[in-house]
Amino acid sequence: MRHLLFLILFGLPSMLVQARTPNVVVLLADDAGWGDFSFNGNRQVNTPNIDGIAKAGAHFERFFVQPVCSPTRAEFLTGRYHRRLGVYGVSTGQERMNPAEKTFADSFKAAGYATGLFGKWHNGSQWPYHPLARGFDTFWGYTSGHWGEYFDAPLEHNGDMEPSKGYIVDILTDKALEFIEHNRSRPFLCFVPFTTPHSPWSAPAEDWARFKDKPLAQTATLADKENPDETRCALAMLENQDRNVGRILAKLKELNLEPDTIVVFFSDNGPNGHRWTGGMKGHKGSTDEGGVRSPLFVRWPGRIVPGTQVKPIAGAIDLASTLEALAGIKRAGIEPRDGRDLSPLLQRGVDADWAPRRLFHTWGSSVSVRTETHRLDSSGNLFDMVADPGQTTPLQEQEPNLTKELLAEAAAWRKEMGIASAGAGNGKAGKGPGGSVDPRPIQVGYREFPRTMLPARDGEPHGGLRRSGRAPNSSYFVNWTKPTDAAVWNIEVVTSGAYVVSLDYACPTDAVGTPLELSFEGSLLKGRLTEAWDSPMKNEQDTLPRLNGESVMRDFRTMTLGEIRLEAGKGKLCLRAPEVPGKQVMDLRRLTLTLK
Repeated sequence: MRHLLFLILFGLPSMLVQARTPNVVVLLADDAGWGDFSFNGNRQVNTPNIDGIAKAGAHFERFFVQPVCSPTRAEFLTGRYHRRLGVYGVSTGQERMNPAEKTFADSFKAAGYATGLFGKWHNGSQWPYHPLARGFDTFWGYTSGHWGEYFDAPLEHNGDMEPSKGYIVDILTDKALEFIEHNRSRPFLCFVPFTTPHSPWSAPAEDWARFKDKPLAQTATLADKENPDETRCALAMLENQDRNVGRILAKLKELNLEPDTIVVFFSDNGPNGHRWTGGMKGHKGSTDEGGVRSPLFVRWPGRIVPGTQVKPIAGAIDLASTLEALAGIKRAGIEPRDGRDLSPLLQRGVDADWAPRRLFHTWGSSVSVRTETHRLDSSGNLFDMVADPGQTTPLQEQEPNLTKELLAEAAAWRKEMGIASAGAGNGKAGKGPGGSVDPRPIQVGYREFPRTMLPARDGEPHGGLRRSGRAPNSSYFVNWTKPTDAAVWNIEVVTSGAYVVSLDYACPTDAVGTPLELSFEGSLLKGRLTEAWDSPMKNEQDTLPRLNGESVMRDFRTMTLGEIRLEAGKGKLCLRAPEVPGKQVMDLRRLTLTLK
């Protein structure tokens, strides 16, 4: 009788909890380092909601991502190293993940989950690279590497651009909350890749007010390179992000979904600047420890013991397999995966058969290797990461055998991934086999996704035309002053047919009437600029001046240019002005083709 009573009181509820299909909420910071959270010892910032995920669940002592955004996101989505996926840069098409790859969102969607993404995607903008082609039912946000407007930003909703009102992180959290509410009665996967603290330095006024005059008690490893105001702004943006994490957690509690929901929080690379990292070397873009170490917090009430500390090294490549295993769903995708299923570490502690491993980190031609205790850096120096987390004392002379072993593994991995040896060519990060613009054509004209947006970042400026900033992601074409100037996109038309052409532009009054010609492989559309739209620059939204290379944004107006017949095939889509009656033609944000 006592045994039966025990089962009724404890065993039966436990079995019922285990029988439920869990929801999954993934929260991803953009450009936040391991040291940007109060849980990890930062006394200058207050992140109680993010910290609470760790305290109520598990935190990973040594969790690693790649040095920059799109490679980490691709690895997280697939469980495979990004170089296998066709991802070798962060813009101009280099961020696109091969269409044959499947994501863990594909797995969850096939298992009957509602799947939504609210924020930054950064693995391709057009079909079949778009989020809606990679397992997500709903998408609100932007597909590029960063967005130039943090207040009242135009955002994409399932292929359409729509205006918004407010701070971008607050808005996209609102959309995530609506998704959770709407799908409260069915299993859902909700992915919220936050915009912050990625630049531009633009924080809500109330958050900046707390930090603008605040002394910094903890400084960067290379303190002389730290920009204090940028650090303050990053921390202000993170406190805003933490409030939004709190809103999501509160919604789960309000709907009584906490026990049935796995919550994951991590970041996509090291900090976007020199700021406190607990003494580690490196920041965003670096393959050293500080450039690739991220927090990883995982909460699942009743299934993960609060305060669990996971000590074996792990990486973003492990999360796809881990989430599928925790949810008990069949995984989709190309095998083998490079990542491991971490669920035994989360639910049962370190198993005796948890074998040591190597994790590889790369950007451009730089490659480093991490073991459980050591790192071989991109220059071939070996460091004991337990005793020397700042990578100050090379040990290759003291440990020649381990150094030789890791050098051989790095060389083999480099060869397998098609990465040039350090020092070969120009060695610039993000330079792939096609140079600065990815040679793979942008595909246009899928019936299931008839509207194809062609932003300036995916095109090439010809003649005197140039980008509004050195960083392509949120740029637009400017300096259009001559008939020899042209905006060109390398495309592949998938479906022959009639396409409606629209432009997102800004221009002065004297540009009205300027003739325009759009051509592709013998097809030609002629039209004119019909209305002026001389919008001002939106400097007022910035907390700090923009970084060198970032575009100052302005509002753009949409104009229908006309209709053009395109035949299936590859070629150059070229927009030019055969005459320039005024001082310039226009600033061009994007060209859009819609299959009729």
